[in-house]
Amino acid sequence: MAQAAHAAGELDVVRVTGERERSYTSQTVQVGTFRDQDPLDVPLTNNVVTREVLDAQGSRTVFGALRNTAGVTRSQLSGSTYDNISIRGLLVENRGNYRLNGSLPVINLIDIPMENKERVEVLKGASSLYYGFVPPSGIVNFVTRRAGREPVTSIAASVNDHGAVDLHADVGRRFGPGEDMGLRVNTVAGKEELGIDRYQGERQLLSAAYDWRVAPGFNLKLDVEHYRKDVSEQAAIEVPRVAGRAVTPRLPANTTNAAGEWQRYDAQATNVLLRGDLALGDAWMLTLETGRAVAERDRRYSFFRYGNLATGEGTLNISFVNGQRYENTAHRVDLNGRLETGTIVHDLTVGASYGRRESYFGDSAPSASVPQNIYDPRPVPPMHPVIATRGGRNRIVDQGLYAFDRMTLSPQWQLMAGVRYSDYRSENVTAAGAVTPYETTDTSPNVSVLFKPAETLSVYASYLEGLEETGTASANYANAGETLPPAVNKQKELGVKWRSAHGALLQAAVFDIRRPQTTRDAANRFVVGGKSRYQGLELSASGELGRHWSVIASALWLDAQILRSSTAAEVGKTPENTPKRTFSLFGEYRVPQVPGWSVNAGAYHVGKRPVNNANEAFVGGYTTFSAGTRYTTRWAGTGVTLQANVDNLTDRTYWSSAGNNLLGVGLPRTVRVAAKFDF
Repeated sequence: MAQAAHAAGELDVVRVTGERERSYTSQTVQVGTFRDQDPLDVPLTNNVVTREVLDAQGSRTVFGALRNTAGVTRSQLSGSTYDNISIRGLLVENRGNYRLNGSLPVINLIDIPMENKERVEVLKGASSLYYGFVPPSGIVNFVTRRAGREPVTSIAASVNDHGAVDLHADVGRRFGPGEDMGLRVNTVAGKEELGIDRYQGERQLLSAAYDWRVAPGFNLKLDVEHYRKDVSEQAAIEVPRVAGRAVTPRLPANTTNAAGEWQRYDAQATNVLLRGDLALGDAWMLTLETGRAVAERDRRYSFFRYGNLATGEGTLNISFVNGQRYENTAHRVDLNGRLETGTIVHDLTVGASYGRRESYFGDSAPSASVPQNIYDPRPVPPMHPVIATRGGRNRIVDQGLYAFDRMTLSPQWQLMAGVRYSDYRSENVTAAGAVTPYETTDTSPNVSVLFKPAETLSVYASYLEGLEETGTASANYANAGETLPPAVNKQKELGVKWRSAHGALLQAAVFDIRRPQTTRDAANRFVVGGKSRYQGLELSASGELGRHWSVIASALWLDAQILRSSTAAEVGKTPENTPKRTFSLFGEYRVPQVPGWSVNAGAYHVGKRPVNNANEAFVGGYTTFSAGTRYTTRWAGTGVTLQANVDNLTDRTYWSSAGNNLLGVGLPRTVRVAAKFDF
C-alpha cells in the first residue's frame, strides 16, 4: 500500500530517481495493496525484473522480461504478434492481469513496449482484494520511467541478423520553480524481422510520463503512451488427431510460416493514467486514480490443419476480421493511514474501485481454406474478401469496496487481513441483438501472518480467496465470443524471504491453488466444467553476489491436477500447457581488468506439457540459451554503450506453446547488436 506514514512533504514523487537502479533486485514493489513496500514485507511471492536486467538482456517484449520468473510459459501463440503468457500453468488474462503503475488494466493484445518501463513486477497468485475479478496466475505490473534529478538525453539504435532495425530516443528533465515538475518522453520506431518466412512489419511507440509537485502535500502524475505494431501474423498449428485422439506432430523448421506475408496483424493501443496523491496530515494520504486503455486491431488470422501427418499436407484456414476494439476504463480512490490501538500499529487501506470493460469483436468475412504443406509451405495468394458481417460485443462492470489492515504486533510479528465486496455485471450481445446478461455479488477474504526474526529475514503464511472471470470462447469454439460466468478461487501459501549482505533477495514458497476448470464439451462449446488444483514449490534469487557478479534465477516444481470435470477423461490429468518444472538462470560478470566491460549468459528450461486436458499427447520440454556482452565508456564527453546479445544460442527447434488446441514453434536464433549514446 502507499505508505501514509510519509510526512506531508515526503510524498513518493520526491523519491523518483528516473534512471535505473543498476541492480538486479529492487527494494520496493509498486503493485496492489503493497505499493511502496519492501518485498520482505509482502506475504506472497513477488518477482521484479529491473531495468538493469532488461538492458543486459536487450529485452523488448513481455515474454523477454518474464522468462526470468518461475513458471512462465507461452500459451497458444508463438509470440510473433504479442505474448500470450501462462504462469504456474494459469493463463494470464490479457485484459485484467496486466497493469500500468500498479493500477490501470492495460490490454495485452499487442506487444507492450519495454523501452519506457523502469521495471516489470510479478505478484504471484490471487490478487482479487485490490484488482477485482482476475485469475490467480498473478499480476504483471509495468512501472514507467520518470524524470529524475539528473537530466537524461539518450539515443539508441539496434539491428538484428534477420534485418530488423529500430531507433529509440529517451529524454527526461525536471523544470519549473524548485524543479517541481518532471517530464520523461520515449519514442521508438523500427522495422520488425524475426527470422521466420514471409514475415515483415513495423512498430512505433510514443510515451510521456509527467509529474508535478503542486504543493508540499499534493502531487500529480500523468502517464500517456501510444504504440502500434503492424506485422505479418505467423500461422498457428492445430493439434492433429488420429483415430479420435490428439497426437504431437513432427516439428517443422523454426523458420516456418505457413501464412502469407499479406496476412497482417495491425494493432494499436493507447493508455492514459492520471494519479493524484493528497497528504491529509502526517499520517494519512488520499490517492485518486482514473485511467483508460484502448486497443484496436485488424487481423488476418490463420491456423494450419493436418491432412497427412507423414507428408505435412493439409489446409490453411484463414479468418478475416476488421475493427476489433477493446476498452478498459478504471477509477479508484484509496485512503491510506496509520493509527495505534494500544501497542498495535495499524497501516490501513480502505478504497473503492470501478472498472468497465467493453469489447467489440469486429466485422468479418467468411473464412477461407487453401491447400498448404507445413513442412514445405507454398506461397499463399492474397485475398480481399468483402468484410460486411457485424460481430457481437461484450460489456463488463466490476465495482468493489475493500479494506486492508497491516497490524504490527511487535517488531517481529505482523498480521494482515483484508476483505473485498464485489458487484460484477456482464452482458453479451450477439450481432443479431440477442442479450445474455449475468450479475453476481460476492465477498473475498484475505489473511496473512508474517514473522521477521531479523531485519533481513521474513517467514509468512497466507490464505486468499479471489473471484475470476473464467474466460471468453475463442474463434475455434461453437460459442465463440461468449464470456463465461465468474467463479471463486482459493490459495494457500507458505514462504520465506532473505536479503543477503550484498542486497540479493532470495525467496522460497510452497503454494496450493484451487480454481474452476474450463473445458470443451461434446458440442464443442467452451464451458466451466469442474475444478483444478495447483500445488508447487517455487524458488527465486535476484541481485548482486559481490562487486562483479549479478544473478537472477528461478525454479518451479509444480503438481497440477484436474479434480473434477464434465469430461470424464480429464479427471486426474494435468491441465493443458502446464509443465511440471521450469527454471531460469541469467548471470552477468563485470570484468574487473577492463572497466565498463561485462559478459552474460542465460539458460531457460520448460518441461514437457500436455496439449489438452485429457493428456492425449505432450509437447517435449526444451532448454534455450542466451549470451551477451556490453561495454560502457565515454567518447568526447558522451556516454557510449555497445552491446551484443544472442537468443536461442544453439538455434534449437522446439514447441514453444500449446493450449486451446493450438501449437506454436519457437523462434530461431537471433543476434542483436546495439549502440546507446548518453548526451
